[in-house]
Amino acid sequence: MRVLTLNVNGLRSAARKGFLDWLPGSRADVVCLQETRLSESERGALPLGRTGYVGHYADALRPGYAGTAILARAEPDEITRGFGEPEFDKEGRLIAARFGSLWVVSLYLPSGSLGPERQASKDRFLAAFPEALARLRARGPLILAGDFNIAHRPIDLRNARANEKHSGFLPHERAWLDGLFAPDGGLIDAFRVVNQEPDQYTYWSNRGRAYEKNVGWRIDYEAVTPDLGGAVIGASIYKGERFSDHAPLILDYEGYSLR
Repeated sequence: MRVLTLNVNGLRSAARKGFLDWLPGSRADVVCLQETRLSESERGALPLGRTGYVGHYADALRPGYAGTAILARAEPDEITRGFGEPEFDKEGRLIAARFGSLWVVSLYLPSGSLGPERQASKDRFLAAFPEALARLRARGPLILAGDFNIAHRPIDLRNARANEKHSGFLPHERAWLDGLFAPDGGLIDAFRVVNQEPDQYTYWSNRGRAYEKNVGWRIDYEAVTPDLGGAVIGASIYKGERFSDHAPLILDYEGYSLR
């Protein structure tokens, strides 16, 4: 089974850059999208039906903001949206789909880079989400995919020392990921199961030719329950085309399928 995650930075923008044309050839079975930034009426103008995927969405109440989605080659057995926190549920930051016993979650953590108010919102998310995650994990095998807006370790961004006081690499944010990926945290960073190399990034600023110079951050993840850790057989970051300021992260899991 192949699972792809991408912060599209606006699904309409990504579609204009060829994302929906490229997607069927990616051979992804499940696609987790973040920052879709569109409403149900706006989706009607996109050629989603031609991709061969069925789509489910968690839209933000605020127009043109946040939002998540799951596209799949087969209709999920169950869909849930949100995790019981109104501040974040109204922003469409989580949608989950069940395929048999397997849950796939598309998650979009807030960014704190726009100032103290947004960082405070991000910190409230970090405090609230572990309880929700425990409920998700209790349902069965889990793939938690999305834009976490945090680089975990110095290997996960180009300029670690220069960013130690910046949102996305703050000590308490990194400690949150330490807890998530600790044995008692119950999840595994699937990418690092098969790829321990440096310079593996999924996001680049639009400033200073960052993409050209590969001055990036690895802030997009597929975090999996231990029963899936041993199933990871491949991980890649697609950079053949640029659909967003993020790149598609693609993981392959042996022994799992949509049914």
